[in-house]
Amino acid sequence: MEMSALTRSVVKRNHAIIAPDGYINSNVPGWTGCTVNVIINEQMGARLCQTLITLTDAGKLVGETKDSQIFFYVVQGQVQVAVGGETRTLAVGQYVYIPVGQAYEFTGPEAGTQLLTFHKVYEPLAGHATPGVFFGERDYSKAPIYMNDEALRIQELLPNVPGFDMAVNIFTYGIGGNLPMVETHIMEHGLLYLEGQAIYMLDQCWYPVKKGDSIWMAPYCQQWATAMGQEPSVYIYYKNVNRFPTVL
Repeated sequence: MEMSALTRSVVKRNHAIIAPDGYINSNVPGWTGCTVNVIINEQMGARLCQTLITLTDAGKLVGETKDSQIFFYVVQGQVQVAVGGETRTLAVGQYVYIPVGQAYEFTGPEAGTQLLTFHKVYEPLAGHATPGVFFGERDYSKAPIYMNDEALRIQELLPNVPGFDMAVNIFTYGIGGNLPMVETHIMEHGLLYLEGQAIYMLDQCWYPVKKGDSIWMAPYCQQWATAMGQEPSVYIYYKNVNRFPTVL
């Protein structure tokens, strides 16, 4: 019998590892026929929200963005989305970015469909238009080599233009791949491991992580990672970009 007091999850001042064994379901108005797990949120000191939504075949997400933009990524299954006057079916590895002030509706999912979301309050930038609805998909051929290391590849999922104040990327570490430095930077991260396993160093603490785990990294939390095992290590992650650093 496994002891219920054991977990790999850790929540600290400037970082967190959230493993699925500690999930408690939340209710979100307009999101029905599903379970919602709020993984990262302002309540822990973050400036983003990250959720994982698991839908039944009767699942339905109806809402309208207000101050926050939302990025939806299909982790497994498929679902139909109607947004911005367009209706599409999204399958595994496909996604939609929904800007502020936009109504949306997700319907007709396969049972067990999982959606990952990143939410961020949008910061307008003078002289640049607010982004519109944006669809895309994971594509390894669009993931260039990172820092001249063949074992590291990053695909940018959103346009890298000033109108966007958030980026979402997929980082693939080949077998034996590791970050070439300990990163220390102003950008905040929320991420979900999609494949494989790894060792992650956060603020001089070392953690084993694997598919299904999420990580929060506050600004200036030191970070380093290496793939572990016999398969690539892959995660999707959020970061804030393209805005002047401010004192809140």
